Amino acid sequence: MSKAINGRYAIEIPLDASSVEDFKPDKGVKVLVKDKKGAIQSQVAKLDGKGQGAATFSFSEHPGALQVVVGPEDATDQEIQGLQTISFAVSARQWVGKERLQLRPILISAYYWWWWWRWCRTFTITGRVICADGSPVPGAKVCAYDVDRWWIWSSIQQVGNCETTDINGAFTIKFRWCCGWWPWWWWRYRTWNINPLLTDRINTVLQQAPNVRLQPLTSSQPGLSAFKGLLAEEGLDLDKPLTATDADKLEIVRTQLVKKLPVSAELAQLRIWPWWPWRPWWDCTPDIIFKVTQDCITPGTVIVDEDVSDTRWDIPNPLNVTLIANEKACCRPICPPGQVCDEGECLLITQVCGDPINEIGGNLGAPAAPAGYLRPGGVVPGSTTYNGDRPYADTVTITKNTGDMIGVDYYEVEFFNGATWGPVPPGAAVSFSRRWMLLPGATTGDEPFPFVTMPDAASVPHTVVESREHFENTHYGDWWPGSGFRFWIVNETLLLPLDSTKFADGTYQFRVVGWQLGGSGELINPKVIPVCGTEKDNNLVLTFDNRVVTAVGHDPSHNCGGGIHTCTLEPDTHISEVRINGVKVNPCDTVNAQDGILEIDFLANDPDKHLGGYSLVATYGLSSVVNLLDQPSSSVTPLVAGIQTGWNAGDANGTYGVALSQGATAPHWGGGKYTLRINVTEAFPIPCCYQFELRAWKRTVVGCYHGYAHNNLTEYSIGVGIC
Repeated sequence: MSKAINGRYAIEIPLDASSVEDFKPDKGVKVLVKDKKGAIQSQVAKLDGKGQGAATFSFSEHPGALQVVVGPEDATDQEIQGLQTISFAVSARQWVGKERLQLRPILISAYYWWWWWRWCRTFTITGRVICADGSPVPGAKVCAYDVDRWWIWSSIQQVGNCETTDINGAFTIKFRWCCGWWPWWWWRYRTWNINPLLTDRINTVLQQAPNVRLQPLTSSQPGLSAFKGLLAEEGLDLDKPLTATDADKLEIVRTQLVKKLPVSAELAQLRIWPWWPWRPWWDCTPDIIFKVTQDCITPGTVIVDEDVSDTRWDIPNPLNVTLIANEKACCRPICPPGQVCDEGECLLITQVCGDPINEIGGNLGAPAAPAGYLRPGGVVPGSTTYNGDRPYADTVTITKNTGDMIGVDYYEVEFFNGATWGPVPPGAAVSFSRRWMLLPGATTGDEPFPFVTMPDAASVPHTVVESREHFENTHYGDWWPGSGFRFWIVNETLLLPLDSTKFADGTYQFRVVGWQLGGSGELINPKVIPVCGTEKDNNLVLTFDNRVVTAVGHDPSHNCGGGIHTCTLEPDTHISEVRINGVKVNPCDTVNAQDGILEIDFLANDPDKHLGGYSLVATYGLSSVVNLLDQPSSSVTPLVAGIQTGWNAGDANGTYGVALSQGATAPHWGGGKYTLRINVTEAFPIPCCYQFELRAWKRTVVGCYHGYAHNNLTEYSIGVGIC
């Protein structure tokens, strides 16, 4: 707050709140003056029991015209200039022949005295940021924003400072919120953007009234140009973006528009103008959304990103929230309620690539067969898709429970080769890193955990990695709760990444052997770590199916290597022949068929019998497509003897999937060679150029990616009904 300075010129501004009923002099009044050069002075005047007081300002040189603003004592200099409070001008003429100017008392009515203490309030937001499983997200930056929306535009404004979550993911944000602004002042501090969500919702409503025609927008800023055909002249330039000077006319405009636009309770509930009145400068309670970032893997990673549909309208004070972070967040693992996690000298493998062990065949809690396959899913009725029984490929991550492996300094991974247990192939056990965070301050760092070769007491070498528990006991001193401590935020429970390409395709058993460190740095006391809560050795069963990509030996007619077709048999696709009414149609040929039958001989095959599905469509025109496998006349016939024929053949009730009708028996389906038959009129809706797109994909989980990374594509183009 600026104070008056000693100077030749002075002005006294008396204040009078005596008309306020039951007046109590427990609050002061802020008085601000701005001179002709824009210099500002302000001070808080105390009123006596009769509601009277004064503020005096002095100037070293003639101040000329002054602007005087009076308001609540806790308003900042910036706030008080923008609020609709008592304001008046002192003209330069009033100084003529005077060095000291005394004004008439400024009367403070009960209206202002009541509103002043409600216009600006301090709000408190408390909350936690957690992952979907309830574990906390520490060291995350939480920012809160007030939301406003007008027609298809939205505006957000940060409130308070961004705060960092503590070890439990908790945060507190305090901010000051004012209302009662002059519209021009409020407008000055808002920036606007076209909001796709609002656009979609408004457009959905407008489609219900095809007679309402709006003009295309030509500006990214709020304006009324879209309503040119609906508005009578109201003194607004509809071609220019809105400004604060237009604020007093918007309610008149809204009255016209709601009579012509379709009624929408949804848009009114969302408080979208013109279905909802709009005077945001009088919004005395903020409407809040959040954005949360975390410097974990990549600095500034967004882990919570709310939009206008998530707005908390007219928040209470205080507001308490729980924010659920996305999959990019680094969570601090916690022991779930009711579960003992500090199990001692034991090991419970819990996940492979994020898949629970009880969903992978042959493992703890899962069916015994098919061993090593991710089980969820299966045949999709009525489609060419088989989603279940998924093998793994590339590097897979293996994690354990959150408990400690007490007494294990180093560990190695062994696999069963069909006769004995032994070390995994060289390079199969992949070195990795763990990342820690240090609070307070949310600084981070990485610690490498390499697989190294160390001798045992008999000088036999073993490929081992240091356990997390041994590292914590021998590095740093601040791993436990206190005024500042370190904890893992990435890979705390990771056992290892396992490179499956170092194995031939097939099903394997793995186990983890724990070692202690001897006095001379040798490995001693080997032990297959038992499963927690049992006397059984730990064990993991996985099935691998990696693929080979090479043009060597690939059928040259498939055009791999020079086009879009991948040089692999895993899976392979090919369109060997296209016939219309029995006549062969080569790629790029044109035909004038108007009816009859289209036949396509095609290949969708995986020699490892892990086909996930195939599709065959025809694209044409402007982004148009025909699903050739899903038309009324469509039928697919396998061309390989011994495979059940027909579209859903042998399926009287229509409950089996196409994959079953084409030879699928869990966990295997290899696909094969097929002929599609479909009516020409359904395949080719209009005369045009058509491109057949044949896709096939495997079920394999590749590098922990649960999409279908192992896929292939064949394209074949013809012209139908064109010259």
